[in-house]
Parts: sequence; structure tokens; C-alpha cells
Amino acid sequence: MTDPSAAGRFSRTVRLPRSWLSEKLSLHARVTLLAAVAVGLAVGLVSLAAYLTVRQQIYHNLDSDLYDRARSAVTAPELRDPTEIVQNSNAVLVAGDLLIGLLDPQSERLYVFEQATTPPAGDQELGVALGRSTESARTAVDPRSGKSYRVVAVPTGDGRALVLAQSLAPTNRTLHNLGVVLWLIGGLGVFGAAMAGNAVARSGLRPIADLTHAAENIARTGRLEPIPVSGNDEIARLSLAFNAMLGALAQSQERQRRLVGDAGHELRTPLTSVRTNLDLLIQADQRGGLAESDRKQLLDDVRAQMDELTQLIGDLTELARDMPQARAFERIEFMHVVEDAVSRVRRRAPGLDWEVHLTPAPVVGDEQLLGRAVTNLLDNAAKYSPPDGRVVVRLVDGTLTVVDSGPGLAEADLPHVFERFYRSTEARSRPGSGLGLAIVKHAADQHGGLVYAGNAPHGGAQFTLWLPHAEAQVRRTPTP
Repeated sequence: MTDPSAAGRFSRTVRLPRSWLSEKLSLHARVTLLAAVAVGLAVGLVSLAAYLTVRQQIYHNLDSDLYDRARSAVTAPELRDPTEIVQNSNAVLVAGDLLIGLLDPQSERLYVFEQATTPPAGDQELGVALGRSTESARTAVDPRSGKSYRVVAVPTGDGRALVLAQSLAPTNRTLHNLGVVLWLIGGLGVFGAAMAGNAVARSGLRPIADLTHAAENIARTGRLEPIPVSGNDEIARLSLAFNAMLGALAQSQERQRRLVGDAGHELRTPLTSVRTNLDLLIQADQRGGLAESDRKQLLDDVRAQMDELTQLIGDLTELARDMPQARAFERIEFMHVVEDAVSRVRRRAPGLDWEVHLTPAPVVGDEQLLGRAVTNLLDNAAKYSPPDGRVVVRLVDGTLTVVDSGPGLAEADLPHVFERFYRSTEARSRPGSGLGLAIVKHAADQHGGLVYAGNAPHGGAQFTLWLPHAEAQVRRTPTP
């Protein structure tokens, strides 16, 4: 049964949060939208700051002008007698565009010049008349007409206040027109930013579109063709990484094809031999049978061919699996592994002279895989040595050296001897699959060791397998 809590932890691990934008919009659309929003915010903030600054400056200039007119007006002789104000023209005060009034707190009257509308007056203007403040400026709405005015008040020096009010209609029209212009400019800026973002997204994401097209083409056709790369930005690096991945996949496919082809060829040979020998036995039995010695020889051949087939299938299984086999790495004595391998191969090649020098070499690893690798090295030495030849086996400080008395390795073969199914010209006439040394290389890699081939100074091939000491080796799971 599955652990629900483990399933929950797994689901929480693999589920990545996705925003609404990433789910509903393409990357192209998101880049365009983000560019438009960013420019829109910038234009909006700049427009708002410009509008507020201009509005503040206009009101400041308007107040300054009203204050200047009011200060000039308080010196006029007409203001000394309020009863005569209504008979004087406001042109005397050069205030034809203003509403002007004289606020007298004692009589609680607002004397006005020849005009139909009284300027708005309230507590602030009354405070100026009573001397509670020196000046005042505010925006007021006339309750009778509903119009907005900018109202200022200055003291006249005799307990009264001169009130001036100017209509804000021209100022509001100017600010309205400014707001419309700023909105238009902002809209054009956002539209231009969206178009520019769209162009940038189209240009910048073209390599990603090429990668997508290449991936779709690979999925459809199976052809691992690299894409052209230009520039040196992040997209170019991604393209180079994609091409490197395609190259690795192409090499993997090629190795897989070679493995399948070579494996089919190598398996066909022992199977054909087994079938031929079995057919001979059947035909002989139909004709009365073979002599006991001939029958024994055929059965021995079949048994040897089956052993070769079993060995080949095991090697293929070891080398062709996608994931490494689960192995129990433990501390073992490599010297004992070599001793057992020498005993096995010595029985199969009794005519050879075996010179063995072994010293203790504790390692951490898989005893079965190491035994198979050492056996392959010794079998290879026995196969290429003459019937009365000598094989030297030395194990010193974790380094195993196997030297045969054969013809040695050609210089052209040295770089390829550990490749799967590689067989030199001299080896093709001998039994074998070409996988034995590949198994040795695989075992060395699994244990963090090294293996290399060469020729001994006095003739013959020399193979060296080095494994790290157990004290320096980290216990780990094999890597592919």
C-alpha cells in the first residue's frame, strides 16, 4: 500500500506555483503586457507629478497676483468711507476682472463696488478683518451661482478687510486641457510601449521559437539536427546547450544502434553453432547414432557454446542497462578476489605458467563485479598467450597488473581496447565477444578506479587495474 503522507509530500514537492498570467498568457503576451504596464505606470506617475506641480504653480501665481492687487487697493482713498464705495467704479482699483468687497465686522456688512455679485466671505476673511490673521487665501464656491472662486483677504488697517475673489473657470479650463493632454500623451506612450514590447518579444523570443520548432521537428521526425546559433547572450547559451544535448543524444542513439547490431551479430554466432550441432545429433540419431566419443565431443561443444552464450548475455545485460544494478558495496579484500579468479582461470588454462605475487589490498566495492572484471583480464591474458607461455599477476598497493606472453597490442588498438565489441584484427580469429575488457572498464568506473592498457617492456600485453584503498574510498551507490 502507498503511504498517503508520502504521496502528499511528493505532490507538494513537484507542484510548482503558477500565476494567472503564466497559465492564461503566452510568454510573448506577458512580455508585451509587462512592458506596457511598466511604461504606463512610469508615464502615469510622471503625468500626475507634472499635473500637481503645474496646478500648484498656477494657484501660487494666482494668489500672488491677487495679493498684489489687494495691497495696492488698500491705499485707495475710496476705502476710507465705506458708504461711498457703492458709488465708485471698481475700475479705480484696476480690478475689472474681480469681485471686490470691503468687510466691516462692526456693521456686519460687506460693502461692494458696482457689481452684481458679492465676493464669497467667511470666517477666514472675518479673521483677517478682526486682526486674527494677516492674510488669507482659499478656494470657495459661491452658493448662489455655484461658481468656484479664489478668494484672498488683506487688512485695510482700520478694522476692515479687503476681499478679492477671482473666478477659477479659466484656471480650471487650463488644468482640464493639461489633464487631457497628459492623458493623451500617456495613452500614446503606453501604446508605443506595447508595440515596442511586442517587437522586442518577437525578436528576443525568436531563438526560443527556433528551439521549440527544433524540438517539435525532432519529436516528429527523430532527426537530431542542431539549430544555428548567433550572438552570445543567454538565449545563445541555451541554444548551445540544446545543441550539446542533441549531440549527446545522437551519440547515445549511435551507441545504441551499434550495441543492438553488434549484439545481434555476436548472439547469432553461438546460436548458429548450437543449432548446427543439435541438427547433427538429430540427423545422426535418425541414421543410427554416433560413436560415443563423437557424441561426447558434440555435446561438449554445445555445452561450451551455451556457456559462451550465457557469458555474452550476462555481459550485454551488465553493459546495456539504462540504470546501474543495485549493488551492496562493502569492505572486501581484493587480494582474495584475485586469488579466486586465478584459481578459476588456471583450471581452464593448465598449460600456462602462472607467476602470482599478491599483497593485501582492502577496498570498498562489489565482490561479484570485481571478480568478473579480474577473471576477464586473466582470461584475456590466457587467450593470447602461447600454450607454454607465462602469465604474470601482481597486486601491490591496490594496483593489479596482468602481463601475458602474447604478441602485445598494436598502437592503433590501444585507444579502443576497452570499447564495447571492439576486436583487433588478431582477435577476430579467436573466440570471444569483445565485451570482456569493456566489463573491466565498467567495473573500474563503478568503483572509482582506473584501468589502462599497454605493452610490457619484454613483450606481451600489460593491463593495469587500480582501485582506491578502503580507507580513502567513499561508500556509494554505483553511477551509470
